[in-house]
Amino acid sequence: MIRRKQSPTALNKRGTKVYLDGFTFDSQKEADFYERFIKSCGYDYDVHPRYHLTDLTSIGPVKVPSISYTPDFVVYDEAGRIKHVYDVKNSFGVYGIDGSVKLRFKLFALHEGVPVEAVVVRKHDFKAKLQGTTKSQKEPLVTHSVDYEWTELI
Repeated sequence: MIRRKQSPTALNKRGTKVYLDGFTFDSQKEADFYERFIKSCGYDYDVHPRYHLTDLTSIGPVKVPSISYTPDFVVYDEAGRIKHVYDVKNSFGVYGIDGSVKLRFKLFALHEGVPVEAVVVRKHDFKAKLQGTTKSQKEPLVTHSVDYEWTELI
């Protein structure tokens, strides 16, 4: 059963929280992506794992906070290596992916050695596009499953 709860912040661009299978999703699109493409993909996966990217650092009398990143989904291959890191977005433009998010994507790729794939969920498929890399990808990959390699997005 899907339960919805209105977000407490008026500035939340992602919509209402959705509760499904013991997970809390930030939006209906994220829950749909989980239910349609992740849940029965045949691979091991994590929902909202947290990655610590930088440490709290002292600079003289002040401190610079640590940086963490929590992707929506991480899918692992048969050997347990990261196959895909997914972040569900409304669009690939500035509204969907702002500068602070792009920075986290870059830091994650440097830290883990795998780029983040932004995905836009559609009615019967999803579009995937690499983020935080120098290779230009003019058109996103349109696919019906997670059974591809992220290198195909280049």
